[in-house]
Amino acid sequence: MNTRNTKTAGLMLLLSLGLSACAPVMLAGFAGTAMVASDRRTSGAQLEDETIELRGSARIRDALGERAHVNINSYNRQVLLTGEVATERDKQIVEGLLEKLENVKTVVNEMSIMQPSSLSSRSNDLLLSAKVKAALVDSRDLFANSFKIVAERGTVYVMGRITQREANSATNVIRNVNGVNKVVRLFETISEEELRNLLPPPPPADDKNKNKK
Repeated sequence: MNTRNTKTAGLMLLLSLGLSACAPVMLAGFAGTAMVASDRRTSGAQLEDETIELRGSARIRDALGERAHVNINSYNRQVLLTGEVATERDKQIVEGLLEKLENVKTVVNEMSIMQPSSLSSRSNDLLLSAKVKAALVDSRDLFANSFKIVAERGTVYVMGRITQREANSATNVIRNVNGVNKVVRLFETISEEELRNLLPPPPPADDKNKNKK
């Protein structure tokens, strides 16, 4: 197995074990020379996003029970809704419930009106997410861990605090992943200067003559 396949297989294994998309992914053994940065949200925003997802899921269960399959992904207080509901009314109920949650800025409602997806379909979504994440890891000009990936029946939703340059590069990478039918960009655009301020400072250069007598 070559190096690229090893990295891809390793990342897909990690994701298949159920690691959260918003948690730091341990890529030390697989990332090679890929650029991996920490989450660009503040710690407060990360906590609020987790709370939004948990409270939103609980309210949807209370309102719709088992007749809906809804995925909630929040990134920097922007909420993406995917999955399946039975009626247009249910779709609007879910959106309304999320809009009323504390700290939610916007809701992007991408739910479909259809029967709940099968286990096979959801497994395919997980696999596609892993393939997309692996492709971003392999890219040499992207910080893979700065992107949140959500796959739904061949459509890939991409969230994150990203520069326009990164957005264009990531879109090109994702479009070339086998199984991707459509890319929906839900980025929060930041400037290159903001990005530089978010990145950790480079380590000090070694003074090669430091120990010379």
